[in-house]
Amino acid sequence: MERLFPLPGEADVAVEDVLADYDYPPPAGGRWWLRATMLSSVDGAVTGPDGRSGSLATSSDRVVFRHLRSLADAIIVGAGTARAEDYRQPEGPRLVVVSRFLSLDPEARLFDGPAPPVIATSRSADWNAVERLAQVTDVVRVGDDDVDLAELVGLLADQGMPRLLCEGGPNLLGDVVAAGLLDELCLTTVPTIAGGDGHRIVTGGSPDPLLGLSLASLVRADDGTLFSRWRRA
Repeated sequence: MERLFPLPGEADVAVEDVLADYDYPPPAGGRWWLRATMLSSVDGAVTGPDGRSGSLATSSDRVVFRHLRSLADAIIVGAGTARAEDYRQPEGPRLVVVSRFLSLDPEARLFDGPAPPVIATSRSADWNAVERLAQVTDVVRVGDDDVDLAELVGLLADQGMPRLLCEGGPNLLGDVVAAGLLDELCLTTVPTIAGGDGHRIVTGGSPDPLLGLSLASLVRADDGTLFSRWRRA
């Protein structure tokens, strides 16, 4: 369903009233559906002054963020984002951390709890680092010289996790886009100008040809936050 945000003078939308818009469609071709969620200021910053995306988040964004997580079978995130945002395994979906160099601390709270995250790396990753992390969690090796994201999402789908949510950061999302794996982008724009020299929501990994998108929905919440959903054209 197409939903456009209220015009000036009309009542804004309570964010709880649009959560059903985010339900996953059936996986395309019986495979998986990979959506990404990203947060940005009006001027395109993806982090606040403290270098974390959480400092930009509004109350309605937090509601949508938790809802997107609740719908997913697995959450895919880059190791840099997991460190910067002090990630831990959420309740429900399995967390999958993509790390080429395995520079992760086995004693970090990321690995606390009964179901620590899966670590996805390449087959050329340092074996000592693989063994060190394998003592606290599952490590999967996909791709030869770099992490093969297509192989990873296929593996997750084969293991009963077709509803995938990529939470970035920008470098990982760039790789997802370049690999042709992105089905949907859920973009939150907060009513803030952040300034600075931060990343865009996608860094590197330019697709060839350019990836066309179509607008699926656009909603302005009652705290001024703008939520847009874009699907592969």
